[in-house]
Amino acid sequence: METKWWAIMLVLFCTLLTTSAQIFLKLGSNRLPEIIFTNWQLFIGIMLYVIGAIILIIAFKGGEVTVIYPIFASSYIWVSILSAYFFNEQLGIIKLSGVFIVMLGIIMISLGSKKNSSIEYMEAP
Repeated sequence: METKWWAIMLVLFCTLLTTSAQIFLKLGSNRLPEIIFTNWQLFIGIMLYVIGAIILIIAFKGGEVTVIYPIFASSYIWVSILSAYFFNEQLGIIKLSGVFIVMLGIIMISLGSKKNSSIEYMEAP
C-alpha cells in the first residue's frame, strides 16, 4: 500500500492540532482544579485532541502506519520548541540534543519504511 498525498496532508494538519492541544492543556493545567467547563484552555485542549484523533484515524486509512505515525510524532518536537516561547522553558544542549535525536529517528523510520515497502511478500498457498 502506498501512502496517498491527502493522508500526509491530513496527518500534518493533525500534528498542528495536537501540538496546539498540548499547549492549551499546559495553559489550562495552571488553572486547576477549576472545572473543565469554566477552564476554557483545558476544554479547547481536549477538543483539539479529539478532533486530531479523528483526523489521524482518517489519515491511517490512506497510508501506511510506518509513514503516517512518524510524521505525527513530530508534534512532540514542535511542543518542545514552542514551550520555550509560551512558557519560557529553557532549551539547553541536552534538550536540543533530544529533539535532534527524535528528528533523526523520524527520518530513519520514514526512510526504512520506503525501503521495506518495495519488498513483495509471498502469500501462502
